[in-house]
Amino acid sequence: MKKKIVIIGGGIGGLSAGIYALKAGYEAAIYEKNPVAGGECMGWNRKGCHIDNCIHWLTGTDSSTSVWQVWNTMGALDKDTPYAATDKFYSSRLNGQEATLWKDLDRTERELIALSPEDEAEIKKFIQHVRYAESCTIPGEKPMDMMKIGDYIKMGKSMANMPKVMKEYGKTDLRGLAERFHSPLLKKLMTDYLPAEYTAYSFLVSYATMTSGNGNIPVGGSLAMTNRIIERFKAMGGELHTNTPVKRIITENGTARGIELENGEKVMADEVISAVDPSFLFGRLLDRKFMPKEFESAYSESKKYPTTSGFQIAFKTDDDISVEDTVFFGCEPVAIGSRRFDRIYVKNYGYDKTFAPEGKAVLQTNIPQSDEDFAYWKSLYKEEYKAKKQQLIEEVTKRIVTEFPELEGRLEFLDCWTPLTYERYCNAYHGAYMAFVTTPDSKQVKIKGVLKGLKNFYMAGQWIMSPGGLPIAAISGKFAVQRILKKEKRSIEI
Repeated sequence: MKKKIVIIGGGIGGLSAGIYALKAGYEAAIYEKNPVAGGECMGWNRKGCHIDNCIHWLTGTDSSTSVWQVWNTMGALDKDTPYAATDKFYSSRLNGQEATLWKDLDRTERELIALSPEDEAEIKKFIQHVRYAESCTIPGEKPMDMMKIGDYIKMGKSMANMPKVMKEYGKTDLRGLAERFHSPLLKKLMTDYLPAEYTAYSFLVSYATMTSGNGNIPVGGSLAMTNRIIERFKAMGGELHTNTPVKRIITENGTARGIELENGEKVMADEVISAVDPSFLFGRLLDRKFMPKEFESAYSESKKYPTTSGFQIAFKTDDDISVEDTVFFGCEPVAIGSRRFDRIYVKNYGYDKTFAPEGKAVLQTNIPQSDEDFAYWKSLYKEEYKAKKQQLIEEVTKRIVTEFPELEGRLEFLDCWTPLTYERYCNAYHGAYMAFVTTPDSKQVKIKGVLKGLKNFYMAGQWIMSPGGLPIAAISGKFAVQRILKKEKRSIEI
């Protein structure tokens, strides 16, 4: 008789765990509180258009990488997957000038030097280290604590240039990186995309993922990819229970025995995998005493371990506008709580013709939100919350039109969402859509996914390793199943 694994949460981590459990010969059942699985890798339709919530670029699109193999096993990608035809990371505007980080590093170097000749040496150094960072890939074969000497040697050879990146940028954040440049425009270029407290090397690795060809955007976006994964899980014989929230994990004598649903039904199992946000897991589904010290430290020191979310708006517009891909620009400050935001971006999804009717495109904007901003949104009463969203919709629309006058009268509101949206739908800690921000002052949050004092229980999801995101969620589900296999003294090659 096959062993049964129950999985709490149907996001990418939970779906990965389910598929790899089935591949390893177990029975697998996923319990998801929402009407559809996918977690934050989601999209939805409004007024004949599709709004993509998640993928700005997907790490692991290079078929030579181990993360691609994970995506392939999950049914997310194959060698015929079409990708959007984009040629840039993003652009930044300031005082009538525009700078762009292109996928073509040579082009980026030429254009940035032309914009700021006095920064030539620093620009060349930056570009060279992005090339070095192209060697950085996420190990997706097995957890690092299961690696042998040969695995480490292989990984070291494949990422031989990363120590150069860490030596140059490992101890500085993006503010420090920006200060290396004289040009005010290049300073903005370095701090626009990620929170300024992020480590500089994280930014270089993000850019390098695109320039190396390992970060592309699958046509159809987040929801289409999620649906392919769900189809794979079901085709393999997995059970997916949506609209089925879990009340608690059943434990007896230090062992996880199954789960109790909100409707009172009990589902017993041989192993339990949680792929939900740890802030919801500990204190809600499990006793908080089981929380690893890494999470305790991060939750108690939010300034040292910040999170990031966003206030976002989607519009329908015409597909002949001049806005291409992602453009950051300065604007009259927008107030959210006690904070003021004087830079926002717009992203044109016109590169994916599946998102809007012919002749139209979806344009989205985002104001990055922090732990402090989440607290502000959380403090509002229902009517205040609605009023603030409406106010921001009007103010942000005006600022977009001020920067792009051609959009006057051509923006049709589709939807908006806040950090509370992520909390409501995904139980996301402070509404975060990534895990803890990696800063020079903090240790990278990384746990094995097993808990001291609790057998037959495993964790998956983006929060087990900073900075999180889709690839971490995907490999975490595989790793959880590999830990079960190792416990049973079976091969972990799945």
